[in-house]
Amino acid sequence: MPSFSLEGRSAVVTGAGRGIGRAIAETFAQAGAEVWLCARTGAEIEEAASAIRDAGYKAEALAIDVTDIAGFRAAIDGIGCLDVFVNNAGTNRPKPLIEVEKDDYDAVADLNARAAFFALQSAARRMIALGTGGSIISMSSQMGHVGAPNRSLYCATKWGLEGLTKAASMELAPHGIRVNTICPTFIETPLTRPYFTDPAFREETLNKIRLGRLGQVEDITGAALFLASDASSLMTGSAVLVDGGWTAG
Repeated sequence: MPSFSLEGRSAVVTGAGRGIGRAIAETFAQAGAEVWLCARTGAEIEEAASAIRDAGYKAEALAIDVTDIAGFRAAIDGIGCLDVFVNNAGTNRPKPLIEVEKDDYDAVADLNARAAFFALQSAARRMIALGTGGSIISMSSQMGHVGAPNRSLYCATKWGLEGLTKAASMELAPHGIRVNTICPTFIETPLTRPYFTDPAFREETLNKIRLGRLGQVEDITGAALFLASDASSLMTGSAVLVDGGWTAG
């Protein structure tokens, strides 16, 4: 049997206060990892870490904004062991291309591209310094593989993340560091739930998800555990599409 155990390993998950990030952190903890939950809201992230500890697992809160490049690097350098890094923090401002403002661009690109790049860099530097290899998982999107109306800005950042992953996987492979992405379809989270109050948008979305339902956070945690564990030890530079068939055609 392949091993999905993370016993004895340490993992950092960004954007872990809620939604996909929190679910991944909980799954990693249940698989045996000591998990560092990272988010900018101290109270939210401490509550999430406390809930994991109350369930009998190992978790610590790391209240830091990933857009604070120097602060995040210092926080990562302060962790004694780093085996898994989940580059999950992200955002979106859906708008028609011709209506995107500079503020929109700055907000989305700053988190999805700039912060994601330097967070990955910080994790890679720490893993190289520790000399133990590791797994870096970036949360991309099906929109990193296709286009869609009102998603030009989001697509630009996620396609960029896919390119970063392929390039980084080549540079980091000699250090035993694997770099992959998870590419979800629409997952019901606090961030996406307001979109589905529009019946037309909901219907259009479900028509493109061939399996006929919206994703749930539990649909992503299995892919994350697979990429974090030795079960995926020969995978790097790859994208795991958890999209219900959206990108199949």
